[in-house]
Amino acid sequence: MGKVSVLVVDDAPFIRDLVKKGLRDHFPGLQIEEAVNGRKAQQFLARQAVDLILCDWEMPELSGIELLTWCREQDNLKTTPFIMVTSRGDKDNVVQAIQAGVSDFIGKPFSNDQLVSKVKKALSRAGKLEALAAQAPQRSLVGSMPNDSLAALTGGKAETVRPAAAPAAPRPAAASPAPTAAAPASRSGAKGQQGQLRLPSASLPCVIKALSLKEALLVVKRGTPLPQVLESAVLDLEEDSDVARLNGYLHAVAALEPKPDSEWLQLTFRFVDRDPQKLDYLSRLIARGSSQKHYVPGA
Repeated sequence: MGKVSVLVVDDAPFIRDLVKKGLRDHFPGLQIEEAVNGRKAQQFLARQAVDLILCDWEMPELSGIELLTWCREQDNLKTTPFIMVTSRGDKDNVVQAIQAGVSDFIGKPFSNDQLVSKVKKALSRAGKLEALAAQAPQRSLVGSMPNDSLAALTGGKAETVRPAAAPAAPRPAAASPAPTAAAPASRSGAKGQQGQLRLPSASLPCVIKALSLKEALLVVKRGTPLPQVLESAVLDLEEDSDVARLNGYLHAVAALEPKPDSEWLQLTFRFVDRDPQKLDYLSRLIARGSSQKHYVPGA
C-alpha cells in the first residue's frame, strides 16, 4: 500500500512551510509534496496522483481556481479532495469555487487547529485517515495542537509581545539612534492609509506608517489578544471599492511609545505574495502615497 500523500500549492514559501510543518507534526505518516504555483502543480499532477490537494487561490501563471477546474476535467483527479486555502471569503468567490468542484475552504490567516481539522475531515471522507494512522501507529492523529500558526514554526514554544519600545527583532549596530515613531527615511508610500489586519485570533483596524515592496509598518491599538511574532496574517486594503488582500506574517511587534503602558503597537508586516498583480498594486500605492500626510496617533 502506497503512502497517503498531499500536494501543497502556494507561491509563498512562508505559507508552504507553515502548512508543511503543521501537517508533519500532526500527521507523521503523511507524504508531503509541494509546488510553487498552479502551473508546477499541474505538471506534477499530470505525472503523479495524490490523495489531497491544498491550494492557494491567487497565484501567478495558473490560479487555484484554474487548477481546480483542470483537475475536475481529469479522470484520475475528478474526486480527489481539493481544499482551497484563500483570503477570499466573498460570496461570489465561494460560489465560483463550489461550482468548479472545490471540496472545502481554509481561510487565511489560519490556525493549526483549523488546518488539522480540515485535513482530517477531507482524509476521513476519502477513506484515507485509517490508512494514514496505520502508517504511523506511534503517533496519535487526534491529539490537540497549539491554537496558533506561530506554534507551527516554533514547535509549540510560546512567544509574547516584546515590552516597552525595544525592537522585536535584533537590529545591526548603528551610529545613529534607533528609529522611533517617525517612519524610516528610506521608506515611503501610503502613510496614513487605513486598513484591516486579519489574524487567526482577531481582526484589527490599522494605519500604514510606512510601506515598501517588502513590508509594511503598521500602527494598531493595543488590545487582547496581543499579536504574535511570526503569526500569519492578511492585510486588507481598500481602493476604489476593491479590496486588496495581501498575505504575510508579523516580523516584529513593539510598543510605539517609550512607555510600558503604550496604547499603540507598531507591527512590521512582511509580505509573502509573489503575485505580479499584488506587487504592481503595492508599487502604485507607494508611488501615490509618498505625498500623503504622516499619521500621528491620537491626532
